[in-house]
Amino acid sequence: MNCRVRKFITLCMFVFFGVYGSAIQAELSQQQLLGKFLYFDEDLSEPAGQSCASCHHPDAGFADPDTHLPVSEGVIPGRFGDRNSPSAAYAVFFPEFSYINNVAIGGQFWDGRAANLTEQAKGPFLNPVEMNNPNKATVIEDIQVSSYVGLFENVCGPIVDVDAAYDCMAEAIAAFEGSDELNKFTSKFDLVMAGQASFTHQEKQGRKLFNGQGLCNQCHLSGGMMGGMMGGSSDPILFTDFRYHNLGLPKNTEYPLSQLPPNTIDLGLGGVLGVTAENGKFKTPHLRNIALTPPFMHNGILKTLKEVVHFYNTRDIPGLWNPPEVTENVNTQLLGNLGLTSSEEDAIVAFMLTFTDGYTPSGGDGGGGGHGHR
Repeated sequence: MNCRVRKFITLCMFVFFGVYGSAIQAELSQQQLLGKFLYFDEDLSEPAGQSCASCHHPDAGFADPDTHLPVSEGVIPGRFGDRNSPSAAYAVFFPEFSYINNVAIGGQFWDGRAANLTEQAKGPFLNPVEMNNPNKATVIEDIQVSSYVGLFENVCGPIVDVDAAYDCMAEAIAAFEGSDELNKFTSKFDLVMAGQASFTHQEKQGRKLFNGQGLCNQCHLSGGMMGGMMGGSSDPILFTDFRYHNLGLPKNTEYPLSQLPPNTIDLGLGGVLGVTAENGKFKTPHLRNIALTPPFMHNGILKTLKEVVHFYNTRDIPGLWNPPEVTENVNTQLLGNLGLTSSEEDAIVAFMLTFTDGYTPSGGDGGGGGHGHR
């Protein structure tokens, strides 16, 4: 059996079991279904072997499943990006990038260089340290010999213009990333908010600390999206302010980041905007499925959620951490020396573990934990 035949059979099974096989999963539109094929197609890299899912896999919260590396390896062995792969799930809720009155909000990638999901989807295919295609035409040629080319033409029309076809491809991927398959809202937190489950004592303590002494909710909002910026009290809770901050993270010198020129400094948002006041700032990620997405932070320097909370709690205690990679613009108000005990750090972690999708209440896990909106 040749490769193309195997690919066709695999994709047929993928459609049947992945799209129609779940009674609780909303049916995908044609555009979303096309986006799903594109998202998982490993033939769209050069050489074949890497898809969007390679660095944004469902089993890893739609982030990189290679948790032993701080950054992701591309289709060419030995080529690595210089940042940790963020989750593609729930990214659809980030607003279009804007920079107004010296405040940056929204966008995609850690530094906001893509305004929205469609623009983000265009990047990896042509990036030499990711999918390594030399040009858009190479990607479209691979789509033309795929088993789903008919679906592509139904959604995008006949392939006569490479740029138009490439844009339509990116729009389909963005549509899939906006579907219920990536944005499930089925965590224990969601069930507690709906009154269908209850937090444990430790989780309740963690929630109180998250919203109080730990100051977590100052950036990871736990009561809706930026005061209802997207429509009101029914807005989903994503645990982000969509803004950019310099947390004072040390430079990560692990392999493969150690291969970068020794005086390389990641300026984040400041490097994109060319604004010194934004140097060292990176987007506040959402915390949905955060337990599935180690390592953490833009450079993957923190390996566990306990280490993340401990860093926030103790960053400014002398001798515990290396100095910030970017020393200007460090946020000194919301983290640094919070005075949390180790058990209080553990409680915050326990609360964040309730953000993982797919929670099923046990027999004794009754409601009454709280009510609210997703």
